[in-house]
Amino acid sequence: MNIAIIFAGGAGKRMHAKDRPKQFLLVHGKPIIVHTIEVFQYHEEIDGIVVACLEDWIPYMEEMKYRYRLDKIGRIVPGGATGQLSIYNGVKAAAELYGTEDNIVLIHDGVRPLIDEEIIHENIMGVKQYGSAVTCARAQETFVMIDDQGEITEVEERKYSRLAKAPESFWLKELLTVEEQAVRDGRTEMIDSCTLMRAYGKKMHVVECSYENIKVTTPNDFYTFRALYDAKENQQLM
Repeated sequence: MNIAIIFAGGAGKRMHAKDRPKQFLLVHGKPIIVHTIEVFQYHEEIDGIVVACLEDWIPYMEEMKYRYRLDKIGRIVPGGATGQLSIYNGVKAAAELYGTEDNIVLIHDGVRPLIDEEIIHENIMGVKQYGSAVTCARAQETFVMIDDQGEITEVEERKYSRLAKAPESFWLKELLTVEEQAVRDGRTEMIDSCTLMRAYGKKMHVVECSYENIKVTTPNDFYTFRALYDAKENQQLM
C-alpha cells in the first residue's frame, strides 16, 4: 500500500493569521490543507491517508473530510509538540491501520498544495527502487555555508545544490523503526524526516520537482500560492 501522511500540527505564527492556523486559511473558499489532501485523494496510486492535525482543530478537520468526501483519510490524529513528533504520530497511526510490511509512506506538509500526480508517482517509484525518495528543487541562486560569526565557509556549486521540499517517502517499517529509536534517544526536534533518516545513517535518493512546490508559511507564500493556483485554473480556459 501507498499511504500519505499529511502533517499540519503547527500553529503557523509566521503567517500572522487572525483567527485560524495557516493550514486552514481559505483559498477560493477551501482550506489550504484540503487543496493539499485532494491531490492525494484523487491519485490512483494512493491507498490511504493519515492526517496529523492540531488537536483543537480535529473536529473541523473531520468536518472537512465529510464535506469534501476525502474518504481515503483513514484517521486524523493529534499533532505532537514538534513537527517530528507530529509525523511520528501519523506514522504510528498508519502502522496500526495498514500494517508495516511492504507499505510505503509519503510524508507531506499540509501547507504544500502545489504538488502534482507525477511527483507522487516518482516518490513511490523512488522508494521501490532505492529505498527512499526526497523531493527536491534545483537551487536557483548560489548556496553558501556560514559559521557562527556569519562568515562564509563554503560556496557550493549550484549544479550540486538542491532545496529539500516534499513529499519525503520511505518504507513505513524502516521509518517507524528510526522514529522509535529517535524518541528513545531523546531526539525529537529534527527539522524533517530526511534529516532524521540521515542522522541514523540512511541513504537518501532525490526526486526532482519544480521550484513552484512551495510551502505556504508566510503571507508572501500565501499570495504566491493563490496566484499560481489561479494561473493553473485559468489554463483550463486557454
